[in-house]
Amino acid sequence: MHPAVKRIIFFSSILIIWEFAVKISGVSESVMPAPTDVFRELARGFADKTLIYDIIASFKRLFVGLLIGVSIGVGLGILLAKSKTADETLGTLVLALQSVPSIVWLPIAIMWFGLNEISVIFIIVLGATFVMTINMRVGIKNVPPLYIKAAQTMGSTGIDLFVKVIFPASIPYAVTGLKLAWAFGWRALMAGELLSTGPGLGYTLRFASDFGNMALVIGVMIIIGTVGSVMDLFVFQRIEKNVMRRWGLEN
Repeated sequence: MHPAVKRIIFFSSILIIWEFAVKISGVSESVMPAPTDVFRELARGFADKTLIYDIIASFKRLFVGLLIGVSIGVGLGILLAKSKTADETLGTLVLALQSVPSIVWLPIAIMWFGLNEISVIFIIVLGATFVMTINMRVGIKNVPPLYIKAAQTMGSTGIDLFVKVIFPASIPYAVTGLKLAWAFGWRALMAGELLSTGPGLGYTLRFASDFGNMALVIGVMIIIGTVGSVMDLFVFQRIEKNVMRRWGLEN
């Protein structure tokens, strides 16, 4: 059976069980809405284009934050991989900061920048930078020495060696870092938007919660999870497969 068919059957079963469980229990919609209530709110949000504007606004912030975070992460990763002193000092700090959840930075972002776009983008940058740095560092350090020696025997040194051999050989790790940077950045975005002034999915989630609209709360959560799954299945998994195939790393 095709994986797509399995997924359809699985999620359809969950929705059916969920619907019957809510209807039979008679629980209030403000506590646990049925799938029909959730999809009604989603249909209303897409019909008046509120959710469309939210998704567009969230992706704009995510794109800017990821672009900055990944760029900084690649630069830091290269620095840590090529400089032992930087790795033993700055590298330790990066490892420590990478373990700090992005939402912890939110109070600092608000104090520094206020409740605005810059605060949200700052949180995304932090969410993406450190994980990208670590993966880039590992990728460069794990380039097989045989590649480097072979290139050196053919006269490749310095920048030429890095550009033509070391960096291309670290691409599989860079792709993994990009995937993780996206995931961490997406989570950081939602955390930052919870205290933003909107529009955005996180803002709408908080707005719906404040007014007791549990159907919309769950609906936005479904959108957030769906976007993450779609990006992973149809973007990053395909990129990973193409990279693995091109670098001869597939089984």
